[in-house]
Amino acid sequence: MKILCVGRNYVKHIEELNNQMPTEPVIFAKPDSALLLKNKPFFIPDFAEDFHHEVELVIRINRIGKNIASQFAHRYYDEIALGIDFTARDLQAELKSKGLPWEKAKAFDGSAVLSKLIDKSRFEDIQNINFHLERNGETVQKGNTSHMIFPIDQIISHVSQYFTLKIGDLIYTGTPAGVGPVAINDRLKGYIEDERLFDFLVK
Repeated sequence: MKILCVGRNYVKHIEELNNQMPTEPVIFAKPDSALLLKNKPFFIPDFAEDFHHEVELVIRINRIGKNIASQFAHRYYDEIALGIDFTARDLQAELKSKGLPWEKAKAFDGSAVLSKLIDKSRFEDIQNINFHLERNGETVQKGNTSHMIFPIDQIISHVSQYFTLKIGDLIYTGTPAGVGPVAINDRLKGYIEDERLFDFLVK
């Protein structure tokens, strides 16, 4: 099982970080040790000072595929979830400034929160789903999949050119604006539409 993540997939998030607009999906990976499941707490690591939440819609691949055409991509997943891509923002900035890879800032243990999975058939249009993140009862990130620069089927098609997709693989599809730091004792709750999918503490 592998975790593939899409960066810079919402315009306002690109603007808030002052990044360049991509011409194709920006892809990075996390190891399976990054997964944080079942509402377990997120323990802030000691190798950086500024850890940010990035809430994202996640899809789970349900069949093996390579070089998948966009018009057939919908056949390769039937469940979605909500996740958080935790990022050591200060470490990431330091690595990027040196022209170095930034997996250490993105792919560390516990950096990929994943909620329970839900059947995508519950939604009339997968590209029109509302989701949001609450920190200590306040909504801090709010998105709709219609605002993606690269929609889900295009993402699947693109990544399958480079990586064979296998059953159980996860794709984090990008975060909307509002990313920000977390602190010890924060409580994070994630919702798709009105359904709460995760609820955990930062320690």
